[in-house]
Amino acid sequence: MKKIAAIILFLFISSLLFAQEDTTKVKEEQKPPAASKIYYGGELGLSFGSVFRIRVAPLIGYKLSPKASIGAKLVYEYLNYSDSDFTANNYGASVFARYRVVPQLYVHGEFAYASYEYQTFRGSDREWIPFLLVGGGFIQPVGPRTFVYAEVLFDVLMDDNSPYQDWEPFISVGVSVGF
Repeated sequence: MKKIAAIILFLFISSLLFAQEDTTKVKEEQKPPAASKIYYGGELGLSFGSVFRIRVAPLIGYKLSPKASIGAKLVYEYLNYSDSDFTANNYGASVFARYRVVPQLYVHGEFAYASYEYQTFRGSDREWIPFLLVGGGFIQPVGPRTFVYAEVLFDVLMDDNSPYQDWEPFISVGVSVGF
């Protein structure tokens, strides 16, 4: 009888230990690693007409929570004006924050600082211009960790040297990929 009680006690303790180990593994697997909170993507733009334009804007972001994220973006833009021999190389950087209101819609705030090249009588000059962009966007998954997005932003600073009209929207379409 003592042997049966000892075997039952041994099996009971063993099952508790294995059950605790399995629970721990499940909890560890449920917590996403820090690398899975990082995402990257950006924009690639091309336009033709009186101004030939190429725009490249890679971005990297970090998910603070399932709904909130922050990130940074670099921007380079090449412009060639067909009515003159003038070409411009514009560049800048920005930091942004996004909050998902619902899974496919988000609000967006971004501070950008860009250097614009413009033509003068003597050649060209360069001006640094600040932007405070606010708006929102739509994001749609197209794969396990790949999304396409479209956003509309407005500059609320409206700096006097800005090359954009008052309340002219910044419309972007891009792809975002998570690690």
